[in-house]
Amino acid sequence: MSAATTRSRTPDRLCAEAVDLARSAAEEVAAPGVVGEHVGLVSEGDRVVTHFFECKEPGYRGWRWATTVARASRAKVVTLDETVLLPGPDALLAPEWVPWSERLRPGDMGPGDLLPTDADDLRLEPGFSGEEEPLPNSAVSEEMAELVEAEDAEVAGGAPASLPVAPLRGSISAVAEELGMRRARVLSRYGLHVAADRWEEAYGPKTPMAQAAPATCMSCGFLNPIGGSLGQAFGVCANEFSPADGRVVSLAYGCGGHSEAAVMPKPPRPAAPVIDETKVEPFPLRPAPDSGSVSVTADESAAELGHS
Repeated sequence: MSAATTRSRTPDRLCAEAVDLARSAAEEVAAPGVVGEHVGLVSEGDRVVTHFFECKEPGYRGWRWATTVARASRAKVVTLDETVLLPGPDALLAPEWVPWSERLRPGDMGPGDLLPTDADDLRLEPGFSGEEEPLPNSAVSEEMAELVEAEDAEVAGGAPASLPVAPLRGSISAVAEELGMRRARVLSRYGLHVAADRWEEAYGPKTPMAQAAPATCMSCGFLNPIGGSLGQAFGVCANEFSPADGRVVSLAYGCGGHSEAAVMPKPPRPAAPVIDETKVEPFPLRPAPDSGSVSVTADESAAELGHS
């Protein structure tokens, strides 16, 4: 260990004895009566010492007033550097700030809440662009066509007409098995209606969440379509912050986690009323004599009976 390191860890004697100077500086900065007892000191470097005093301010439990003093080389006068309020080892501290996008958890969204989606959200990707070129993973893309040809060349030894047994690939039973049609029983029309009513009651357009949503699930990028006849009215929500995450939702359902909630057009607001304060409108205190339904006569004696 070097001599410089030893000197820096050993408090300077004159700086360590300057407790009164440090206390007076802390009392000058703090409010009256909040600077407590001297609780310790620490050496910050050569001839630099920080004194700690107890803080009696309500709400700052465990905090300490820290006053740093220093002394120049070969000088006998201790000077003041700064005084700050610092947390101690057992101080009461606020939790570390977390951005709302990371602080939000599934289930926190309620009716009327909006959850904007980032433009570069990894859970979403561009949809149909209008171009005729198929996607790379599409069944009709060039890459998939070459892969299918290569697989066929390995599986089949020649043309189907020359083979002794027809290949399994492309047969009706293979296609039916791939589509999930080789089942003993499937849902009946009644079963489909019962399931649709049950799903629509739980996550349908009449729920409070859907009533306060900015748009329906039909235009949401987090909606995952389902197959079958029920796919015309339902889908699966894939937004982890939505209350319907992983649930079958109606296409007319909606929540504040809509993928386009940040760009939803705001409803038009009527213009503020314009008041002309430069024009004076006369307001009579008494009605005009000829404003009634009965004409005014010059001679009251000539008036018809029944009128006064």
